[in-house]
Amino acid sequence: MGECLQSVPEVDQISFSQEEEKVLELWKKLDVFHSCLKQSKDRPRFTFYDGPPFATGLPHYGHILAGTIKDVVTRWAHQNGYHVERRFGWDTHGLPVEYEIDKTHGIKGPEDVAAMGIKRYNELCRNIVSRYASEWEQIITRLGRWIDFRNDYKTLYPWFMESVWWVFGQLYQKGLVYRGFKVMPFSTACSTPISNFEAGQNYKETQDPSVVANFPVVGQEGVLLVAWTTTPWTLPSNLALCVNPEHDYVKVQGKTEDRPGIYILMEARLCQLFKSEAQYDVLSKFKGRELEGTRYQPLFDYFQHRASRGAFRVLCDGYVSSDAGTGVVHQAPYFGEDDFRVCLGYGIIDRDDEEPICPVDNAGRFTSVVRDFQGQHVKEADPVILKELQRRGRIVVAETVCHSYPFCWRSDTPLIYRAVPSWFIRVQQMQDKLLEANEKTYWVPGFVKEKRFANWLRDARDWAVSRNRYWGTPIPLWTSEDFSEVVCVSSIEELERLTGEKVTDLHRDNIDHLTIPSARPGQPPLKRVPEVFDCWFESGSMPYAQVHYPFERRREFEDCFPADFIAEGIDQTRGWFYTLLVLSTALFGKPPFKNLIANGLVLAQDGQKMSKRKKNYPDPTEVVQEYGADALRLYLTNSPAVRGENLRFKKTEVFALLKEVFIPWLNAYRFFVQQVVRYEKEEGQSFWFRGEASVGRSTNVMDRWILSFTQSLLTAVHREMNAYRLYNVTPRLVKFVDNLTNWYVRFNRRRLKGDGGREDCLCALETLCAVLLSMVRVMAPFTPFITETMYQNLKKVVEPGALGQGDTGSVHYLSVPQPIEALMSPQTEASVTLLQSVVELGRYLRDRHNLPLRYPLQEVVVVVQGGEEATLHSLLTLEDYVKEELNVRRLTTSTDRSRYGVTLTADINFRSLGARLKGDVKAVQQVVCGLSDGEVQAMLERGSLEVLGHTLLPEDVVVKYGFTGTGGHYEAHADPSALVLLDTTPSEELLAEGLAREVVNRIQRLRKKARLVPTDEVTVWLAVADPKSQLACVLNSHKQFIETTSRTPCRLGNFQAGTGEVVIQDNSSVKDCKLSLTITRGFPGNKPGSTSVSGGTTPTATAAPKPGAGVKGGPTCPWVNVVLDGAPRHGAASCSATLLLENPAGHPVVTSAAELLEEAAVCLGSLLGMLASMWSGSPSLLIPPLLHWQGRPLSSHMGERRYLNVECGGSGKGVQGCVILENPCGGGLVSRHALAALLQQIFHLPSSNTLPDLFTDRAKKSPLCLEALARLSGSTVYV
Repeated sequence: MGECLQSVPEVDQISFSQEEEKVLELWKKLDVFHSCLKQSKDRPRFTFYDGPPFATGLPHYGHILAGTIKDVVTRWAHQNGYHVERRFGWDTHGLPVEYEIDKTHGIKGPEDVAAMGIKRYNELCRNIVSRYASEWEQIITRLGRWIDFRNDYKTLYPWFMESVWWVFGQLYQKGLVYRGFKVMPFSTACSTPISNFEAGQNYKETQDPSVVANFPVVGQEGVLLVAWTTTPWTLPSNLALCVNPEHDYVKVQGKTEDRPGIYILMEARLCQLFKSEAQYDVLSKFKGRELEGTRYQPLFDYFQHRASRGAFRVLCDGYVSSDAGTGVVHQAPYFGEDDFRVCLGYGIIDRDDEEPICPVDNAGRFTSVVRDFQGQHVKEADPVILKELQRRGRIVVAETVCHSYPFCWRSDTPLIYRAVPSWFIRVQQMQDKLLEANEKTYWVPGFVKEKRFANWLRDARDWAVSRNRYWGTPIPLWTSEDFSEVVCVSSIEELERLTGEKVTDLHRDNIDHLTIPSARPGQPPLKRVPEVFDCWFESGSMPYAQVHYPFERRREFEDCFPADFIAEGIDQTRGWFYTLLVLSTALFGKPPFKNLIANGLVLAQDGQKMSKRKKNYPDPTEVVQEYGADALRLYLTNSPAVRGENLRFKKTEVFALLKEVFIPWLNAYRFFVQQVVRYEKEEGQSFWFRGEASVGRSTNVMDRWILSFTQSLLTAVHREMNAYRLYNVTPRLVKFVDNLTNWYVRFNRRRLKGDGGREDCLCALETLCAVLLSMVRVMAPFTPFITETMYQNLKKVVEPGALGQGDTGSVHYLSVPQPIEALMSPQTEASVTLLQSVVELGRYLRDRHNLPLRYPLQEVVVVVQGGEEATLHSLLTLEDYVKEELNVRRLTTSTDRSRYGVTLTADINFRSLGARLKGDVKAVQQVVCGLSDGEVQAMLERGSLEVLGHTLLPEDVVVKYGFTGTGGHYEAHADPSALVLLDTTPSEELLAEGLAREVVNRIQRLRKKARLVPTDEVTVWLAVADPKSQLACVLNSHKQFIETTSRTPCRLGNFQAGTGEVVIQDNSSVKDCKLSLTITRGFPGNKPGSTSVSGGTTPTATAAPKPGAGVKGGPTCPWVNVVLDGAPRHGAASCSATLLLENPAGHPVVTSAAELLEEAAVCLGSLLGMLASMWSGSPSLLIPPLLHWQGRPLSSHMGERRYLNVECGGSGKGVQGCVILENPCGGGLVSRHALAALLQQIFHLPSSNTLPDLFTDRAKKSPLCLEALARLSGSTVYV
């Protein structure tokens, strides 16, 4: 083999981050990401758009979550045969950048920018747009996300801005652009209007004044209209009052000291002024329409002249509701959308009013028109205005209210609503087209598309795309002063042609001075409008602008549009997702993307928004440093956030994932590497994985199961990833890791260690290698670091070409494997699922009754109620695994629980029913406890139970198992698939073996503490303080068992100085008895009478004659014992084996010493060459001719070896043979299926999976019940 597998150190928490750093260095060295792009350049395109973030802050968990989702999907697409261009983009314009400059330089309003100059202001903005770019690249790279920073795009690039102009130009040509005066959400901190969807991004609970002001009715002395508002700063601009024409209004006389006047308000809102009916008298009642035109006295005289246009009267409109206030709404038309609409309809204002009633400047300060409050910010003026109105006696109620109010998403200051001139895109007229385009897209989760986003589209309003700012893409409109002449410029070339000037940059400081000659003779030139684009217009244009469409790459763009995939947070339903769809539908009449994942929000552990100020979340870089990026990635993709729900981030859950998934997965990989190294050392040949040629040749049921389960996993992952359901993928991957580590590797450790012989070991290693390789390839998009680490080592045992003909230098160059249908076996998977249920039920019973797994039990009974024989047969193929995992002597199966006297009883689950049933709980319990066995069984089959009008589900009922039969003390537990009965009857033999297993456990723990590996040659010395204790007796009687199980030769007694180098010593306690353990280097000296060869181990042989057949009369066939002195070597379960020289009697199976060597090598798991050299090097042990042994009584003692004499024939003496029931010693009894195979081989019977009929007498009248093979040892049975 070209390279040796690198040993894998013991896994700990810290090693993950360190290994990931090594992987990053490897990727950098190989330039793996760009190599992937080069390799895939001729493949079909998978188009992906990355929403551009602002570079004015560092990435947070929201960015990391969305970035991980994008990385998983695009990696998956690449590894499934697509070319995926992944360009990083930066949103470099707009409020986020300007707000930073305003804070730093103390800029309060437009006059400060004018004093500084736009050129200087924009230079300052340009200097900070990439402030954190290097940190972004470092953090994103460390998280394993692959995206092209070299070929990025920034919204400030002139070519990007030019495409934005083209987009706007197309909309202008379609008649979708207009200038209007409209009430918009307005940020006074940023001196600009913002769009409605921006205003919806940052609502907060806030305290505001809750005021009821009075408006004396002209001509009705003492009668007051009363109106409610939470924005007292709008009262100086009041021009009208509004009521609902269809609702009932009343005139009431107040009877309390603080409400003594006559008031007019909505009948349903009397509660706003009075607490009870006793506090007022109703003077009259009428519909709201009767108030229309009623004149009142204004609060202030600032706009008294507007009375001539119908101001200071009562208006009617249906928007006035009975939900809050007094049912009388004060109208400040330039500070409220409904106010503007209603007053416009009554002619109080005009859309093109030369003197709008808007006495608030762009910084939110009152202008000189409102002389009493001039220069004060509107929010700060609230208490001053209230004080003045109270002085004038115009306030009826002055309280505070806590309500949800919109804040500026950038400055985090309260917004106001203010009428401003803006440039709009006509969106309302596109609603049907937007909904139609939305239907052509696929969203995960679907409810976001169908509910939240669709509802937003149905209520879509015209989009105000202009901002009264400086650092942004200028709106390319050149107009006359009266806007009667407008030129829309769509490209740099067009601007140069129209102005006669060379243009290299499109920012305001470079083009504001340019003019375009008027088409009207004698008129002044056209000047550019001062506004810039809303940065959301730029991000919505990114599909076109990032490739400079239509000026470059036109065909390439059009072939790949719409994009195959985009992803962002769920909050972008009113942001980027919306602007993308609006522009794409307006330009091309189709959606801009095919598939979308909208992730939920990442919150702090307490459910609050993550806040740097509160420090209520762990730094992402610290989490990565502590647990690794893979753990964080898998945690996020396995969270509710991938289903569009909110995630409460918990660092402890990242650590839990590390412990439950990554460490077991790495341990399985580490175990594989160790066993390959052992295999190559002991077998003297290289291990090669040959791809499909190495897969599927094993007949072992567990090999077939894990391979089938792998194919099922691949099928499911391909299906779910094609549907973009990451939330269904990760749980399957997590489950697969559990099946691999806790079931396959755990159940097959002995096979992988070579206990079943070289060929069986090779099959197990090939299977595990195939599964590990499939895992690293399918999980590479999810956990790119750990998969790369494993692959770089695993590929050393992969035969060239086995993974394809291309570059295999990185796991990310490989395609995700497709499922192999020939390896899929639903029946096998169902069988192992039943096995898992049985084992888990048995473990539960052991835990519940405090029966440690080290102590063997006599029997486990598995009852599949109503099951088929095929189900039980499938479980019997896994009999050895059940017995080993539950440490029981015997497995019995049945489909009839009544055979074992098992009855079902029931009780209620107080935890789930106590609060629900309340007073009925005792009556219901009485009924449930009185149910018969059949009634309980019927309930389980139906899935529910009706009791006294209550429906009980399975989780509401506790089913208990009782016994009416005898014959053993059984404990029972069940799940829907099986009922497990565990015989807990203790016996001295089983207790003794349990003690022996305790000793094995102490040896294994000490080996681990000393960091020994399986191939280290060591000896353990065991000394018991009390030589008369039970532990001392067990050490003597179970010494060989302890050696075999721990795979370590043992010496009883205290360690003698000078007999070896001490590796480690320890004192332990086993059942209150002190045990001293010492591990030394090398194997111990040979037993008396044996000769050591170079300190090695030497086989010896003793033979026995062929005694007559008969019960307890010895083996029918001549045999020979082979003993390998010292420790079990090379995967063998024991140092001692028995070989039959004839079988059946008179038919030699071993005719030479060479054949004997081969048989010994197979049985002991040793190397044939090694055995031969040992024997030939020791002349005193040369084996005599085998014929010389036959019939000679060299020895008639088989030690503890268990055997069974067998005879097949007629009523007379038939053909006689022998079956060694346990070979090598300590290796476990043969299974029923193995016994069937041996009998077929000896007597040439037809092949079958079932045992032939067996009898205890030669006449074959007494059938043999084969319950325990061990009890039949030494007997003769008749076939």
